[in-house]
Amino acid sequence: MKYLYENNIKLFLLLFLISGAGIAQTTNSGKLYVSEGTQISVVKDFQNEGSGEFYNDGEAFIYSNFSNDGIINFYGNTGLTRFIGQNIQELSGSKESYLYDVEFYNSSDEVPFHLYSTLTIEGESNFFQGIVDNDNYGGSIFYGENASHVNTSNESHVDGKVGHFGKEDFIFPIGDGGYYRYAGTADLINDASIVEAKYFLENSDVLYSHELRPDFVQLINNKEYWTIEHIGGAEEAFITLSWSEETTPAAILQEPREESIHIVRWDESENRWVDEGGIVDNTNQTVSTLVEKYGIFTMARMDDSGILPCEISVYNAVSPNGDGVNDYFKINTGSSNSCTENLQVEVYNRWGVKVFETNNYGEEGDLFDGFSRGRLNVNGDEQLPSGTYFYILKFDYEVGGDQLETFKKAGYLYLNGN
Repeated sequence: MKYLYENNIKLFLLLFLISGAGIAQTTNSGKLYVSEGTQISVVKDFQNEGSGEFYNDGEAFIYSNFSNDGIINFYGNTGLTRFIGQNIQELSGSKESYLYDVEFYNSSDEVPFHLYSTLTIEGESNFFQGIVDNDNYGGSIFYGENASHVNTSNESHVDGKVGHFGKEDFIFPIGDGGYYRYAGTADLINDASIVEAKYFLENSDVLYSHELRPDFVQLINNKEYWTIEHIGGAEEAFITLSWSEETTPAAILQEPREESIHIVRWDESENRWVDEGGIVDNTNQTVSTLVEKYGIFTMARMDDSGILPCEISVYNAVSPNGDGVNDYFKINTGSSNSCTENLQVEVYNRWGVKVFETNNYGEEGDLFDGFSRGRLNVNGDEQLPSGTYFYILKFDYEVGGDQLETFKKAGYLYLNGN
């Protein structure tokens, strides 16, 4: 079959092949083009054969199974593919399908979409109703750099791994066990970045012992974890994990949250969990931090008894007006000065741009006093505007003999430059 539609009027087509006594499927082996402003509806199974080319710049309604062994793509930044069914819909085929906007709408089952193949979405995906399961069927779903999703919920998300191309900030529409439990990345710098994320409603202790953790990590989440992988090598970025009272243990979420919830990562080389710090957002129920390595992540409850390495204290108000009070970002290590020998500090503005960094904070006047300096600012030393910033500090400390632990802390910093 070969269909080619070049007209700009609205056209609604019902395509089908009659096989025997009833409708069997629609098979495309030539070129099928749906122009902008045109609608096409496929009632039964749609099969795009190896020689088939299907380009959708209009609106395609897929009411049953969908299989692609040829080319499925679009010409312009337009085209909407609606997967709408009253029975389980299998999305399969040997070739990757490139779609612009997508809608998932099927209430026939809790998990009505079985994804066997690869879908790449470049526009917006509307998770109207129904979970897309690629975890159990071997498929994959990717989002382009500027792609997004809406209406994602417990009732409609991706159960399995989701990938994202590019450096733009992205929230992964992932979940498991009927729960939408997203993760996010931000401030990647490489245009060619590819990050994949997946959520597990499972106890990570089965595979990665929770006993192998620093002393100041009181409790590791034993209900859920995420994998966030950077394909083709790591780069520094912010990651965000979300929590929910339905899945996250109450012991992790008990007050106070601001200082007590961190992200921890399983480190394969060290064979233990390491602390990655955390900035808590109670409004959005998330915790975020800057990471240099990727892998297995979850949330942990920190020891908030006050007995922390070096008795570290952070004074997060900075008003560099020369009055001798809060003129710089003050970090107090108590009676021990050993931590200041390698105290690493980074400060970021609200857009995630690094405005200050040092590996020897406090030494020889190396302090953050509200100025962005050197290579971090193209204009050289420049006073930063008043507002909320966030910091990350990290240092090593001895736990006995020659063994070192790494402690990481993140939080908000308030700068009053007036």
